[in-house]
Amino acid sequence: MGPRERYREQVRDEIKAHAWEQVATAGATALSLNAIAKQMGISGPALYRYFASRDDLITDLVLDAYRDLAETCEAAYAAGDPAAGRLTATAAAIRGWALAAPHRYLLIYGTPVPGYAAPPESTALASRIMRLLLDGFTAAGVAAADVDGHALRFWTRVHGVLSLEVAGHFTGMAFDPAELFAAEVSSVVPRVSPPAR
Repeated sequence: MGPRERYREQVRDEIKAHAWEQVATAGATALSLNAIAKQMGISGPALYRYFASRDDLITDLVLDAYRDLAETCEAAYAAGDPAAGRLTATAAAIRGWALAAPHRYLLIYGTPVPGYAAPPESTALASRIMRLLLDGFTAAGVAAADVDGHALRFWTRVHGVLSLEVAGHFTGMAFDPAELFAAEVSSVVPRVSPPAR
């Protein structure tokens, strides 16, 4: 990569950093390229050389978020104990990622941005996570005909509880969200007997 390409990537990264700040403070619907240009001390038209539209910028943010979450899950799955332990580790990684960057989580799993449609690449990245779940349930001994159903129940339980937590709906309630999350994950992860010695 030559100097011009490196500079272009640096500017794009700076634009995205400002965009993430906006998403964190006001949500994706309030994302403004003109406001970012002002923060960076450049003109609006200059910024549009890096992202042709607000939707192009949102697409980069969505793909970055999905990619980061997929990589986080893949690392957790690989490091987890075989079979059911890998599913539990993946769930914990999803929760840790979401709580560390709730604005990123809400961009991809929260209320859709009006008028915006995510690109097909986002589905491919999201499917990397589902592939881990399918592999995990298969390794846990779930019958092939039931693997999809188990993975979907796992997915909906994890994101159901997590979406409520990230959006602040548990605030003031007399229970520990971490314990609720762990109980929900445990309820959908099959028990695996250790191999005979």
